[in-house]
Amino acid sequence: MAVRPGLWPALLGIVLAAWLRGSGAQQSATVANPLPGANPDLLPHFLVEPEDVYIVKNKPVLLVCKAVPATQIFFKCNGEWVRQVDHVIERSTDGSSGLPAMEVRINVSRQQVEKVFGLEEYWCQCVAWSSSGTTKSQKAYIRIAYLRKNFEQEPLAKEVSLEQGIVLPCRPPEGIPPAEVEWLRNEDLVDPSLDPNVYITREHSLVVRQARLADTANYTCVAKNIVARRRSASAAVIVYVNGGWSTWTDWSVCSASCGRGWQKRSRSCTNPAPLNGGAFCEGQNVQKTACATLCPVDGSWSSWSKWSACGLDCTHWRSRECSDPAPRNGGEECRGADLDTRNCTSDLCMHTTSGPEDVALYVGLVAVAVCLILLLLVLILIYCRKKEGLDSDVADSSILTSGFQPVSIKPSKADNPHLLTIQPDLSTTTTTYQGSLCPRQDGPSPKFQLSNGHLLSPLGGGRHTLHHSSPTSEAEDFVSRLSTQNYFRSLPRGTGNMAYGTFNFLGGRLMIPNTARGAKLVSLPSQRRLPLAGCQTLLSPIVSCGPPGVLLTRPVILAMDHCGEPSPDSWSLRLKKQSCEGSWEDVLHLGEDAPSHLYYCQLEAGACYVFTEQLGRFALVGEALSVAATKRLKLLLFAPVACTSLEYNIRVYCLHDTHDALKEVVQLEKQLGGQLIQEPRVLHFKDSYHNLRLSIHDVPSSLWKSKLLVSYQEIPFYHIWNGTQQYLHCTFTLERISPSTSDLACKVWVWQVEGDGQSFNINFNITKDTRFAELLALESEGGVPALVGPSAFKIPFLIRQKIITSLDPPCSRGADWRTLAQKLHLDSHLSFFAAKPSPTAMILNLWEARHFPNGNLGQLAAAVAGLGQPDAGLFTVSEAEC
Repeated sequence: MAVRPGLWPALLGIVLAAWLRGSGAQQSATVANPLPGANPDLLPHFLVEPEDVYIVKNKPVLLVCKAVPATQIFFKCNGEWVRQVDHVIERSTDGSSGLPAMEVRINVSRQQVEKVFGLEEYWCQCVAWSSSGTTKSQKAYIRIAYLRKNFEQEPLAKEVSLEQGIVLPCRPPEGIPPAEVEWLRNEDLVDPSLDPNVYITREHSLVVRQARLADTANYTCVAKNIVARRRSASAAVIVYVNGGWSTWTDWSVCSASCGRGWQKRSRSCTNPAPLNGGAFCEGQNVQKTACATLCPVDGSWSSWSKWSACGLDCTHWRSRECSDPAPRNGGEECRGADLDTRNCTSDLCMHTTSGPEDVALYVGLVAVAVCLILLLLVLILIYCRKKEGLDSDVADSSILTSGFQPVSIKPSKADNPHLLTIQPDLSTTTTTYQGSLCPRQDGPSPKFQLSNGHLLSPLGGGRHTLHHSSPTSEAEDFVSRLSTQNYFRSLPRGTGNMAYGTFNFLGGRLMIPNTARGAKLVSLPSQRRLPLAGCQTLLSPIVSCGPPGVLLTRPVILAMDHCGEPSPDSWSLRLKKQSCEGSWEDVLHLGEDAPSHLYYCQLEAGACYVFTEQLGRFALVGEALSVAATKRLKLLLFAPVACTSLEYNIRVYCLHDTHDALKEVVQLEKQLGGQLIQEPRVLHFKDSYHNLRLSIHDVPSSLWKSKLLVSYQEIPFYHIWNGTQQYLHCTFTLERISPSTSDLACKVWVWQVEGDGQSFNINFNITKDTRFAELLALESEGGVPALVGPSAFKIPFLIRQKIITSLDPPCSRGADWRTLAQKLHLDSHLSFFAAKPSPTAMILNLWEARHFPNGNLGQLAAAVAGLGQPDAGLFTVSEAEC
């Protein structure tokens, strides 16, 4: 069959179209299919190709193709050829090459796209023919544009403090094309390029790095695309400012120019003033104190003395003194003469001489005085010899270089009546302290002698107690009677925070229940707020021992935990004591060159030991000298023992690293039904004014969902540093996807901005995992807090007495109590020990307190044996002598 030459291109195009329709080829770029022997340079190439387009509402879209050289161009949509009648074709000649060009247009309606919607995306492609072959254009995708009305997440109203971070989340509605997000502040556009304090995250959340007063506004999230523009509900953000005190004014002039008056000073809550609902300053804005101005007292004459005997010049005299009263405080002197002389009468004017009777009288008086002095010296000598003999018979003992042997209490032998035996009589009559809890300032202070033995001065065979009741009376009755005094009204009314005991002449030890530290005599922790000034912070619990105001003949030792990291370059540490009037005073500045002789504080890494001769309320306060000052915080994670709902709470506590704070949180969690889920960690919190941040991470989204709307939680710096707020904690609430979910794995981060941080890896079963319960096993509630007699101390009584007798006297070779203090590293303030009747007893008391309950007697024995006493080999203690 013959075909005319002019019909070859048309026939070839029909064949190629049928082949393309059968093959169903889909290509996304321009593709050329040359004929065998054809010139590749004459293949069609597209000047205009179809592009991706969106159908807005019901308006059809226009697709355009233009190719050169081209004899035919057809559109193919979703693998099917578009009908020829739907094409709008324009033929022309390319001006640059002179080759035939063809441009084709088609319209695509919304109904065409919706017909295949959900199966695959709708696309169209051009196919152009020339005498040399075919070429396909790129694919153009046609999508229906829309923007839903409801936001997936809208911003919420917030109240934040000044300089705190703000995060406003926004998840725009679903739409095609995806919506762009912008933020409005009071209907003004927020531009992060103009405000470096603001930025927008990839998730479209608005973040304000540090809140300013100007950031108080209504914030709106706006989402828009080519279809519509949507606005979220406005979120009101209020930036509040907590009030701060200004500095105190100077004290006013005393109200009384003469005598007792008052003076005051004031401060205002204007540094800064509270704004936008911020908290008003806590505390008083006016302070008053008593003042006294000395009044001038004019002098006045006393009565005249009797007239003197008549002298050789026939005169006699009398005198008076300006002492009734004597002038003081700038008062005027007495006016007039202090001596009056006049002539004697004629019968008195005579010469007198001393007779032999007067001389004999004076000699007799001198002789009697000399005899009395000699008798007194003899009695003193006899007493001293008896005391030396008794000491030699008490114990022929010494320090064994291999260690101390325990002392057993046995009755004395019949053949040695002078041997001292230790038989504490606990059935003797109780001696009670009578008198005011706070002695009057104008009267003599009563000395309350408590006990002796190795602690205090001798008091005979009786015993003394701090409360007017039998030793078996209930602790609640003791607390209720002490609480009637103003000083103790702030104490807790329960027995968990107190201990009491009765001591005989051997002394003893008193421990607060469930704590590792003890105190001799009564020790009660109090939660009464301690006023702090400047950068001061509370480092220890407030410990009370009473009755307050009682003066002791020997110091007692209070052992208190503290959470500071002591360093002379970083801290200024002070021991504070509360007076009977309620004000707190500095009684000791640790590190002073001339410390107080009434108080002494031995500071250790985690505890301090306070010597005091007066009972009362004490606390250790520190003032940071640099940003290197740190406090130890104990971090504890608690969660419910049983989970009956989908929600599960993880509570993170940030406490002072003391046994007192730990005990109270454990008791609180027992009431809440909580359990420890991680081993506690210690975080060093710096005095850098930066807050503490807490966050939770890596929560498995397939099992759990975090209900926290922000990336982290914060505890303000001052809440932690002041130490006035208890039980500081944050709660992370998680929600189980299914009630059967019991395994939880996540991470909790706790860190101070630009400071120390800790990370907890949580991985346990919420229904049966209790592996951390034993970490907080406290001492039994039935334990005896009071230990009396030798059982309360590590050093045997008789050996202790011999050490004191041997080391108290000064030694020319230096083998005395000073050397012992150096060996035990207690030589920071030797002047304090030297001011006491028995320095060695004070050193041994402090050693007992520091090493309770696991003191190594072998080390103490080696330290004493190394002093080189000449009679050290004579000290042995036998079983019978004990």
